[in-house]
Amino acid sequence: MNPRSWIYLSLLIAGTSIRAADSFPGTAPLTMTGDLAAQMVSGIDRYLDRVTAESPAVRRGHWHFDKSSKEAFMKSWLANAETNRAVLHELLGVVDQREPVTMRFIAPVGTNFTANPGEIARGPGYKVYAVTWNVFRGVEGEGLLLVPDGEPRADIVAVPDCDWTPEQSIGLAPGVPAEQQFPRRFAEAGCRVLIPALIDRGSKFAGNPGVHRVDQSQRETLWRASYEMGRQPLGYEIQKVLAAADWLEATRNSDGGARNGDMAEVLKRIQNPGANRQELGIVGYGEGGMIAMYAGALDTRFLSVTVCGAVGLTQRNAELPIYRNVWSLLENFGDEEIAAMILPRAFIAEHGCYPEITHADKGGGAPGRLWRPTDAEFEAVQQRLTGWLPSLPAYFLNASDDTVCDWGTAQRFYRKLSSADGIAHSMGTPPTLTGTLPDADARTKRPYLQILEDTQHLMRESEYTRREFWKRADFSSTAAFTNSASWYRDYFRSNVVGMIPPASLPPNPRSRLLFETDGVRGYEMVFDVHPDVFAYGILCVPTDIKPGERRPVVVCQHGLEGRPTDVSDPTVNSHYYHQFGLRLAEQGFVTFAPQNPYIGHTTFRQVLRKAQPLGLTLWSFIVRQHEVITDWLAAQDFVDPQRIAFYGLSYGGKTAMRVPVLVDRYCLSICSADYNEWIWKTVSDRSPYSYLWTMEYDMPEWNLGNTFNYAELSWLIFPRPFMVERGHDDGVAPDEWVAYEFALTKRHYVKMSLGDRAQIEFFNGPHSINGKGTFDFLHHWLKWPE
Repeated sequence: MNPRSWIYLSLLIAGTSIRAADSFPGTAPLTMTGDLAAQMVSGIDRYLDRVTAESPAVRRGHWHFDKSSKEAFMKSWLANAETNRAVLHELLGVVDQREPVTMRFIAPVGTNFTANPGEIARGPGYKVYAVTWNVFRGVEGEGLLLVPDGEPRADIVAVPDCDWTPEQSIGLAPGVPAEQQFPRRFAEAGCRVLIPALIDRGSKFAGNPGVHRVDQSQRETLWRASYEMGRQPLGYEIQKVLAAADWLEATRNSDGGARNGDMAEVLKRIQNPGANRQELGIVGYGEGGMIAMYAGALDTRFLSVTVCGAVGLTQRNAELPIYRNVWSLLENFGDEEIAAMILPRAFIAEHGCYPEITHADKGGGAPGRLWRPTDAEFEAVQQRLTGWLPSLPAYFLNASDDTVCDWGTAQRFYRKLSSADGIAHSMGTPPTLTGTLPDADARTKRPYLQILEDTQHLMRESEYTRREFWKRADFSSTAAFTNSASWYRDYFRSNVVGMIPPASLPPNPRSRLLFETDGVRGYEMVFDVHPDVFAYGILCVPTDIKPGERRPVVVCQHGLEGRPTDVSDPTVNSHYYHQFGLRLAEQGFVTFAPQNPYIGHTTFRQVLRKAQPLGLTLWSFIVRQHEVITDWLAAQDFVDPQRIAFYGLSYGGKTAMRVPVLVDRYCLSICSADYNEWIWKTVSDRSPYSYLWTMEYDMPEWNLGNTFNYAELSWLIFPRPFMVERGHDDGVAPDEWVAYEFALTKRHYVKMSLGDRAQIEFFNGPHSINGKGTFDFLHHWLKWPE
């Protein structure tokens, strides 16, 4: 600190009134007004808007072409597609090995199964069967199979929107106009057509039937449970489609199609479609269109892929329903990159009818909507693709807004599969019932519960999955472990948190005096991080600091919807925080209470929604804010840069488990009112403590369940001291969860001969700062008083 600053602190110690000096020494006056927390969240939102706008150019950088010749270009393009295909598998959660498929023909009640096994209807030239097939671990596909009377000309998976039943899609049940019943176009043309049933967007079975009822869509419930476990509802339904393709391939009457990944065979077949073979294609509408597009990108057996009512929305992913939220999707894949992975097979996108739905911000569910994109939004995908990969079989077809796979679209799709007669201009009459329709409600509930149960299986197995993930760590000594843990820290940084660049602006600290007590002065502080991104908080400085003395610092973090004033303002007496930032300053610590951006209810959660498809989270910003704050603190002459500690409550406790992992300046961390068996808390469909049923749709973190629970995160804080503060009456989790998870933390420290550095205090109280054992912990490890 410069001499002027020491004079200033000396005046404080002497009790001299210097009201003119309302800014902290070495800082500029803080002139910002209004709600700084809301301004912080808005600034992050604007930053993400810029990153989203830049994402198409960033994605293009993932593809590298050899343009020395046409052959070299094609080879490099296909190699790029294969590399990116592996990434897409991971992001969609299409990672589970499928079982050998058995297709079962089922007989609804009232059907003569002996006479016509599974047949429920007959159409002009084809029969309709109710079928179900296995996928993996008790997850099954269900739907209809349309079988032509003669030899099939092609095999087609036709995926309707999730709010259509398979029966509606072919006119066996009311609800879909005849001209939109696209699957039967192909059955009438002599194709074998499989129509999978999807889980609808309703909430009839949402929650855990008989255990917990919630007002959120069934698809959102499955997204919440699966996202934490590295899966997606989209991924589960893609797996059902791919399992159906496995069966279709295995039961062809010809020599079969190209194997998935056999691009040499694929290229041959593209040149001569349907020559004495049953080729395989996929077409979908709405949610089914998304599934068809992703399945076509993942599986090269589909020689023709048609997407209706889906292309053109992905770039605005944060506005879509949360069950389309895919981690780092926009960082890696827009619609044009998915199309590029399908090419040189046929890709057809139809800009006709789109599902138009709205999920309201109510009952704890996440807001989101689907709409028909503008002509400009649809054409932008085409322009980005054709400007990059010209002269390839990608067709972007404009149609009326009530069209779903019209004759022109269907004909173009079919011609890429068969050289036989084309699609008739007009569809025939709908099929006629010969049996009883499947129970649509039961068929929604069954797969919903199957997928939900699979997420619970993954949750129960996650401890063992993480054990496998951690096998590369060396637990033989403190030095060996610390060295090997760097890989896990980098993985956590890149694949769970996601990082924005380090601060691009000088901190430009600004401040103003907020309060003065007998022993402490408090200042509001603001620091620049990036354009539109700033850090903000309250600095508390004891007035008895002597010249040349360096004090320890405790960064004191608020929880959900909290503010720095809750922690450090003497006029605010929260029953959660008990002014612990001020109390510690009164005991001689310098304290800083940062504002974290988890404030604003739906507003901040939707900012997170905008971040996740970019491979970012709120933690991406919080880490950079804390780096700027702690760097500034460390540079102050009255601060010991080796003694900067972190102490947070609730969401601040979540911060205590994540930010010190990545911010090395924190010499210890205290997690209050949050530490527990985090994966069970996020995923469990039975526990009353679970986030699965609450308004906090911000809680799931991509694939965290298979990589890091709280014990493993504490290992990344090791060998620094770590403490948990836990009230017996805290509703965050039961004591048993907390104790079980902490035992894994404690054992690690003990095995490394540093057992005294890991402590837990149970106290008889609620979700709040207790400030007894934790204060002693701070005094001991920060060596204060010296």
